[in-house]
Amino acid sequence: MAGKRDYYEVLGVEKNATDDELKKAYRKMAKKYHPDANPDNKAEAEAKFKEVNEAYETLSDPQKRKMYDQFGPDGPQGFGGGQGPFGGQGGYYSYNGSGFDGFGDFGDLGDIFSSFFGGGFGSKSTRRNNGPRKGADINLRMDISFEDAFLGVEKEISISRNEKCDACNGTGAKNGTTVTKCPTCNGTGQVRQVQNTILGQMQTTRTCTNCHGTGEIIKEPCEKCRGKGTIRKQPKIKVKIPAGIDDGQTVVLRGEGEPGEKGGPKGDLYITIGIKKHSIYTRKGNNVLCDVPITITQATLGGELEIPMVDGSKEKYKIPDGTQTGTKFTIRNKGFKTINSSYQGDFIFTVIVKTPKHLSKEQRDLFMQLAKTMNEQPPIKKRGLFG
Repeated sequence: MAGKRDYYEVLGVEKNATDDELKKAYRKMAKKYHPDANPDNKAEAEAKFKEVNEAYETLSDPQKRKMYDQFGPDGPQGFGGGQGPFGGQGGYYSYNGSGFDGFGDFGDLGDIFSSFFGGGFGSKSTRRNNGPRKGADINLRMDISFEDAFLGVEKEISISRNEKCDACNGTGAKNGTTVTKCPTCNGTGQVRQVQNTILGQMQTTRTCTNCHGTGEIIKEPCEKCRGKGTIRKQPKIKVKIPAGIDDGQTVVLRGEGEPGEKGGPKGDLYITIGIKKHSIYTRKGNNVLCDVPITITQATLGGELEIPMVDGSKEKYKIPDGTQTGTKFTIRNKGFKTINSSYQGDFIFTVIVKTPKHLSKEQRDLFMQLAKTMNEQPPIKKRGLFG
């Protein structure tokens, strides 16, 4: 299956486009490919119109745009909806475009289409506000160790969220009773009023006070949830962190947020990853950096070192004679993995020559003999003040 087109290309903007530039480009493209404006080629126009909306939906959201810029138009393959290499409920780094369904999924963009087609979407917007709504997203932060970021890990966390009441199945009505349509607003949640003024008739819309905008009346509320339809719980959720994740990146679990309203889908769970500092290793891009102390004899004569890797293994590395302090050596493909790629960084270590501080008499004599052979002036033993 062919990959998606680049969203910036779809809208005809540069990657550093501002929010205003994105919105202007979106208006232009949406007007061009609106199915009603292309009656002779409606199927193709609808496909392009859907593509334009999908692009704008992603790029207009700062969090989604950041993830898109990291992973491109197709997103990380196999990481969504529990179908990723780690299995489980939900994936990570997953984002999906909205399907074409009139204008109900376009959020607050009714004003844009209203300016194109004479405000004909007002009633649609009203129905949408009282129709199915996606649940709110939940945002959390999780701190993990340097090793966990390197190897990948599965964590179990507890979150606090609303869940559907099992006593009333989310209706809010007592078991055995039903929810009825509000007779005042006829289920719309809004009441229109027409007033006569000196300028003629003026129509206003207000929230229905009988049902408080829900469009429904619950005569006998559920005793367990008190008519809310949801109960606050603290479920435990398994989160799979991919190997190679970097500090500040986000793991997304689809459908693990707050429940939707009126049959709408659940929100998502966004987990921003923080990586704890390590006492030995640091990270630069996908490379692992560390300092390795060596003795003065190893630096002078050379030798084979055992270098500890992040995963707990050890790599043997032979350094040449005459190695100076501060010299860097590289072990290829022993750094961080790249998510959704086969590329792996390197392990780069810097040798630090340690000068001995406390020598035995034998060791000191040997160093003095060495200094003489190298035509160096051996240190003069200091005498006391009186000889």
